[in-house]
Amino acid sequence: MSISVETPALLFSATSLILLAYTNRFLTIAQIIRGLKTSFDKEQQKSILLQIQNLNLRIKLIRWMQLFGVFSLFLSVLDMLVLFFNLPLVGLYFFAGSLLCLLTSLGISFWEISISVKALQLHLKDLEDIETQKIAS
Repeated sequence: MSISVETPALLFSATSLILLAYTNRFLTIAQIIRGLKTSFDKEQQKSILLQIQNLNLRIKLIRWMQLFGVFSLFLSVLDMLVLFFNLPLVGLYFFAGSLLCLLTSLGISFWEISISVKALQLHLKDLEDIETQKIAS
């Protein structure tokens, strides 16, 4: 089995868009953390601290997502280089490595999204409990 130089180039657009999405997630969460930190400094509420800890885990996961995404892109470029020098077997291994890095990045992304959804569900449950208490009163 062999691949052409164009094959790893297919990952460029997908990987670049994924990295952009990861960066946007990172920036949004960083902004939320800054706001929560300001709130925590004023109110010292444990719930705010728990939210910050949750977001800190998500930031760490996003860093790993970005790292594996960049590795995927790096291996794709390296793959094109070795294929250019007519080393198809080495190119095949680099392409497989690139795909594995991308798959790992996407897996971590799924994990991070799952954490986000659970946190949002807790917020919604709190709101439902407050609404139930208002109705009962």
